[in-house]
Amino acid sequence: MKSTNEANPSKARTWAGRVLGVFVTLAFMGSAISKLAHLPKVIEELTRAGIPEGAIVPIAILELSCLALYLIPRTSVLGTFLLTGYIGGAIVTHIIGRQSFAPPLMIGLLMFASAYLRHAELRDWVPSRTSLHSGGKLRHREMSVST
Repeated sequence: MKSTNEANPSKARTWAGRVLGVFVTLAFMGSAISKLAHLPKVIEELTRAGIPEGAIVPIAILELSCLALYLIPRTSVLGTFLLTGYIGGAIVTHIIGRQSFAPPLMIGLLMFASAYLRHAELRDWVPSRTSLHSGGKLRHREMSVST
């Protein structure tokens, strides 16, 4: 059974998640638009990393599709997981291109933090250290009593 605080997240937590979500959205939109606009620097970096030029527009469409799922409240958790995979690919692309992978890593961390703050489901799946100490033992006892 969830406590009232877990069932109804604080307004501050929700707004912090939304603010982080704005930054994440701007980053993904900028990335996708630069691919769709065929900016020479972006095309050069991606092709140097081994991505065929013909794959760049489909990658941008994939990026926008995952972002749309992330932004729609009903599909936001699914979008979070899909964007996490997308960010993993971006990190690998940066490593192959001998570029710093810090920017996509930071966007990925902000993206997940935004979703974590906004969605109780993610907080249940990925508990924080404090929730493990306070609730983990109680849940274990409840499970052992019922089985």
